Amino acid sequence: MAGIIRRLDEAVVNRIAAGEVIQRPANAIKEMIENCLDAKSTSIQVIVKEGGLKFIQVQDNGCGIRKEDLDIVCERFTTSKLQKFEDLASISTYGFRGEALASISHVAHVTVTTKTADAKCAFRATYSDGKIKAPPKPCAGNQGTQITVEDLFYNVNTRRKALKNPNEEYAKILEVVSRYAIHNSGISFSVKKQGDTVSDVRTLSNASTVDNIRAIFGNAVSRELIEVGCEDANLAFKMKGYITNANYSVKKCIFLLFINHRLVESAAMRKAIETVYAAYLPKSTHPFLYLSLEIAPQNVDVNVHPTKHEVHFLHEDSILERVQQHVESKLLGSNSSRMYFTQTLLPGADCSSSEAVKSAGNPSVVTKGTSDKVYAHQMVRTDSREQKLDAFLQPVNNPLSAGPTEVTAEVNAGPPEGAGRPQDAEMEEVRDLVEMADVQEDAVKPGGPSESQHLSPETVPSRKRPREDMDIELEKDHTRKDMTAACTPRRRIINLTSVLTLQEEIENQAHAKLQEMLRDHSFVGCVSPQWALAQYQTKLYLLNTTKLSQELFYQILIYDFANFGVLRLSEPAPLYELSMLALEDPESGWTEEDGPKEGLAEYIVEFLKKKTEMLKDYFSLEIDEEGNLTGLPLLIDNYVPPLEGLPMFILRLATEVNWDEEKECFESLSKELSMFYSIRKQYIIEEANPANSQNEDSESGSTTWKWTVEHVLYKAFRTHLLPPKHFAEDGNILQLANLPDLYKVFERC
Repeated sequence: MAGIIRRLDEAVVNRIAAGEVIQRPANAIKEMIENCLDAKSTSIQVIVKEGGLKFIQVQDNGCGIRKEDLDIVCERFTTSKLQKFEDLASISTYGFRGEALASISHVAHVTVTTKTADAKCAFRATYSDGKIKAPPKPCAGNQGTQITVEDLFYNVNTRRKALKNPNEEYAKILEVVSRYAIHNSGISFSVKKQGDTVSDVRTLSNASTVDNIRAIFGNAVSRELIEVGCEDANLAFKMKGYITNANYSVKKCIFLLFINHRLVESAAMRKAIETVYAAYLPKSTHPFLYLSLEIAPQNVDVNVHPTKHEVHFLHEDSILERVQQHVESKLLGSNSSRMYFTQTLLPGADCSSSEAVKSAGNPSVVTKGTSDKVYAHQMVRTDSREQKLDAFLQPVNNPLSAGPTEVTAEVNAGPPEGAGRPQDAEMEEVRDLVEMADVQEDAVKPGGPSESQHLSPETVPSRKRPREDMDIELEKDHTRKDMTAACTPRRRIINLTSVLTLQEEIENQAHAKLQEMLRDHSFVGCVSPQWALAQYQTKLYLLNTTKLSQELFYQILIYDFANFGVLRLSEPAPLYELSMLALEDPESGWTEEDGPKEGLAEYIVEFLKKKTEMLKDYFSLEIDEEGNLTGLPLLIDNYVPPLEGLPMFILRLATEVNWDEEKECFESLSKELSMFYSIRKQYIIEEANPANSQNEDSESGSTTWKWTVEHVLYKAFRTHLLPPKHFAEDGNILQLANLPDLYKVFERC
């Protein structure tokens, strides 16, 4: 017998329709947020209880609802955004069917409190099954609308039982609000559970899209973002958004897609973009994607799904292909480099690799047995004959092996004038047993590589090595008494308590592991005058050349106290003119309150002339009777300090040195000298521009400092520097990468 067709009761029809539109609490909140956005709100607050099943409150500060419209606001197909069917072709608002509030009111108890800008007070009304229960009542309220939804699905038991996990529903709500918050960067959003004081999602109205992504998904995503954007007039679309580069990957794809500002899903779009990422990311990992497409409204059909989470648009395949090509081009550009985050060496941290690390170049280290097998990611590959970093950056016709050009300074490796100076009671004089001529033949002018290589004892574990061509009787403590850098033909053993105390302080502060690293490192290349790269075993380090050289010269000044050669200036430098130059420099900090510059300069000259004997005797710093600087200490062979810093050094010598206490005087004077001698980027001529590549002076100047850093300073670091412990903490020695971790980054499952 044929069944009888009956017209369904209106209440049944509405409840069925509501079940299609409002499938879970997140759908209800999505519909209400879209209404808030259509009302031009700048602040949207969401409060939920029990995952939205018990209580939902959405409040905005938009334009509000007129009192006259409150009677029909929850009826089906009542809307202010559409009048005739043809308007769908150019619809630009989120809502248009007028079903959201109606559907919610059929499965929950709804209360609407609203106030328009021109209303004197707010009005509140309650609804059930799409009908208003009582006339709107006036009440206090802010401009905008507050919608409260209670007991969602109270009359649909099957649906309510299916949504029995409040935490899962709350997670869905957070996901929906987060996506709208990222897309609408000019609007503040907040979501929290009822009774909580802290919001689980909160964005600010003045935050950018990247700020919102950082607030919701964290720094791990935001720091790897690439901005994308393209448009095509023929296809009548434009796209913008942010995607992660090849450094970021997660197990589940995070895809935020908005088409004409509507949150939608597109399996075809997701597949097209993930196909591009498959070539860059490890297997089974996915990117973060946020894309916003704006397509001509007449080309989009938004009325294809009850919840509007799916749309159809014209030229879909062409637009997908265009987006895919743009994403691929952006990823291709970002893949030219990878980012690695540095970590400062912790105090006491082991600089060396694990005990299992063995040199690939020494097969005798590998013993029998499978447990001693050295894997590729553990092999240390270093060869001093390999090309350095500069080989890939310098022109071919600019040989790096050439030494620095000669400088206009004459080295007097012999004793300073007045060699028969009186000795203190606490000093002993040790005569050199080698002929003076032999020593002078060993002396090398700064300006070219030395054949005698006084700085290159690379395998000696102690801080310094005695010169093999010198036969000097020294005290028992060879690590402190022997020579380091530019030798003098006579050697004085220093027993001054202040100097011995400073030497002891240096030794107590030494970091054994850093010393081992500097001793056995392989120089990679200069990044800048201040920074250089060096490899030690399987690790790559970034070293602060300025700070290391400053510490090196300080230690040389303390350990070789009163035993320096002299760098004779080609022309005497008047202290008065140097002081005036320094006072003209803003770095000096001179103000009119300090008095006239000329008077200060004259004072500096007279003051330093009184210290001439001590400066010459202990530091080989020579000043003549006329107040001219004639000589500087020769601290290491082949090295001349940057004379551009000489004026400031003279000024600081007179003002920053503690001349009253012996120990403090030697310490502060040595620190000022070491600062003057150190490599500093402001006094280094940078490489010539490509347009001026034929400027030979610039090229030779660049080559000079790089040659000096590699062949003089870093060679001296190997044997003469006791790195202090604070270098492991203050960022002067940074570990950039290590081989085992690089293998993990690039491995493919």
